[in-house]
Amino acid sequence: MKKIIVVSFLFSFLSSFAQSYKPTQENIQSRNDFANDKFGIFLHWGLYSIFGQGEWYMTNENIDCHEYAKSAQAFYPHNFNAEKWVEAIKASGAKYITFTTRHHDGFSLWDTKQSDYNIMNTPYGKDIVKELADECHKQGISLHLYYSLLDWTREDYPLGRTGLGTKRIHASKTGNWPSYLAFMNNQLTELLCNYGNIRAIWFDGWWDHDEDSIPFNWQFNEIYDNIHRLQPQCLIGNNHHQHPFEGEDIQIFERDVPGENKAGLSGQTIGRLPLETCQTMNGMWGYKVKDQNYKSPKELIQLLVKTSGKGANLLLNIGPQPDGSLPDTALARLTQIGIWLKEYGESIYGTSAGNFKQGDSIVSTQRENILYLHFLNEKGSRQEMSIPISKRIKKITALKENSNIPFRQRNGILKFKITIPKNNIDYILRIE
Repeated sequence: MKKIIVVSFLFSFLSSFAQSYKPTQENIQSRNDFANDKFGIFLHWGLYSIFGQGEWYMTNENIDCHEYAKSAQAFYPHNFNAEKWVEAIKASGAKYITFTTRHHDGFSLWDTKQSDYNIMNTPYGKDIVKELADECHKQGISLHLYYSLLDWTREDYPLGRTGLGTKRIHASKTGNWPSYLAFMNNQLTELLCNYGNIRAIWFDGWWDHDEDSIPFNWQFNEIYDNIHRLQPQCLIGNNHHQHPFEGEDIQIFERDVPGENKAGLSGQTIGRLPLETCQTMNGMWGYKVKDQNYKSPKELIQLLVKTSGKGANLLLNIGPQPDGSLPDTALARLTQIGIWLKEYGESIYGTSAGNFKQGDSIVSTQRENILYLHFLNEKGSRQEMSIPISKRIKKITALKENSNIPFRQRNGILKFKITIPKNNIDYILRIE
């Protein structure tokens, strides 16, 4: 039975695309720019922040969506300041922002004409997406927009495996898909027509129908074609935990670097598209008042290094507070990452995956003919290294001390000795 379902799904999926997707030159350039950026910040923010229980609060607690919606009249993020957000994120060394325009609770953070359930109908009454987009364009940082494919509040959305307890009166397994699809396409058209250059649309929620007995057809061909028609350079990513679908421009891995699957969400094969790993600073994506379990600066920097060593970008998440401010701990982490990248960014930005790796302790990145070796251990002792490198090496430089490292090379083996400092975050060698 499983085989039949898989074959049926593949046939349904492949047949939905009459023509093979061919990205424009603008899109290819956008892919290259994206791949060179290496570091972005994810912002999960919406009505759910009021409750301080994370972005899945409605479905986790089976909250009546009609009662939940009343909280919009209490949403007044008086401390939201797009200029300060972008300044802090830019100072961290991040090159782009991915912002949740609409999450699974269905609340839209822009002046959408497709639903009254949006930021304009709150005491705040200002278009958050516009304020952020304007500031990103002003400060020269790329903007990506997260958009949920599923909705726990709309009755025309076909019921999936989440949001089953949110008291939608007329919702059903079939829903009214033509109505919901039109709603999504109209919202996406608003986002791509009214907010300037958008470098990427970041989809989430495909997995809500991954257990359907009859494979669900999201009609991504129509959705993706509309996006590429409106902004040909706009990249499409979909957090579906599958191999990339036709029409997508980046491949996303959740909570793990490509090739690892410790969290159980990133077991898909690695394709040829630009890669991105999304991970959160603490435990939740959206603001949770009890979640103060932030990863240390060392953990975050090493995660960036390991992700870069796979040739992927790190999209690091922050859950802003209900008043619109970024948590103090998150701001401190941004500052610390920024200090590190200011000193060692040459080994991250614009690099590809290096061809040398030894467990989790040694990672390599590469730019043209320069190889960067990242030593992530803390041995604090002198080590002799032997690395297979066929090309003739001219110089090895320790970036921390900006000093030359003596070496010898024979029969394609490069040998040298280094001392890894105690409390090391990343001891980097530039090999030319």
